[in-house]
Amino acid sequence: MDNITNIEAQNARVNVTFGGSNADLPDPVSFDLPDAQVKSMVAEAIQHGFPGMEADSSVNLADYVVDRFEATEARPWRLLSLRPKTPFG
Repeated sequence: MDNITNIEAQNARVNVTFGGSNADLPDPVSFDLPDAQVKSMVAEAIQHGFPGMEADSSVNLADYVVDRFEATEARPWRLLSLRPKTPFG
């Protein structure tokens, strides 16, 4: 994670679970982005591929959820996690 320590307080790392892969977007984003905007941005990134995530032009994130995590002592940056919706949440 190259620039992980340089994330500004209002920003977050975006972690993506899709198609059997899990990877972080290369650049941080605003922690306060609406879920729809996070999904749109991630869908575009997946369509083109990024480190750790192969390109998939048929990406559909309609049934995905965005979880938001504040910084902790163990992880001193905010985190947005985009993942498939599961039966338990």
